[in-house]
Amino acid sequence: MLTRIQTALRQLEATHGICILYACESGSRAWGFPSPDSDFDVRFIYCHPPAWYLTLDEGRDTLNFPVDDELDLAGWELRKALRLLRASNAALFEWLQSPVVYHEALDFQARLAALLPAAFNLKAGLHHYLGQLRRGVEEDLAGEEIRLKRLFYALRSALAARWIRERHMLPPMEFAPLRALLPAARQGDVNELLLRKADANEKSVVPNPAALVEFLQAELAAGQAARETLPVLRPGAVAGELDTLFQALLSEAFAAF
Repeated sequence: MLTRIQTALRQLEATHGICILYACESGSRAWGFPSPDSDFDVRFIYCHPPAWYLTLDEGRDTLNFPVDDELDLAGWELRKALRLLRASNAALFEWLQSPVVYHEALDFQARLAALLPAAFNLKAGLHHYLGQLRRGVEEDLAGEEIRLKRLFYALRSALAARWIRERHMLPPMEFAPLRALLPAARQGDVNELLLRKADANEKSVVPNPAALVEFLQAELAAGQAARETLPVLRPGAVAGELDTLFQALLSEAFAAF
């Protein structure tokens, strides 16, 4: 699968005349709780030659492809990605922390990593994860049987929101460090469910784990109560650095392309 992904990325560069700066895993395989039949959620950031940016009208800034049984492939153009980083888009912060990197050029991840703490807006991040958690609690976890996949999505969102609320920091992407915030009484439940998920398919269900769902409900309430107490990030805190990096990456990408 790695060969297939890297071949697809090279073909995209040749077909579209772009330079892919970064490509990573963004889903459960990066989070740390895949199922045997989990697909590969590949996300990438790319740039065009400098002349593409010197037009009166902006061009298309995403590349999306049909999802098959194994591969979900999508990318954002560099300027779009940096604008979203400036706006504290939570998904992009996750991509840049992914432990599974399929391709990188020009030290892209490392050059952006230094800007992530200052660019991350605590309130925006909390809002993002609480939104995911609320959907899980209200829609996915209400029945007597629930999808194991959806339970872990909600649990990861709850712990990321708690990380922001308690530590006032950008939460890690991976589930393993987030588990440090899980109460000791629930660690055994999660260990058992992780073992089940490792052998389950994407549609597998389990009996509703009442104690764990109660924890998620409490985390949702605590996160909603904490929204107004978080520090406010000054808008555009790293705008100048991102402008400089944008210009440098364009120049370097097509000097060597």
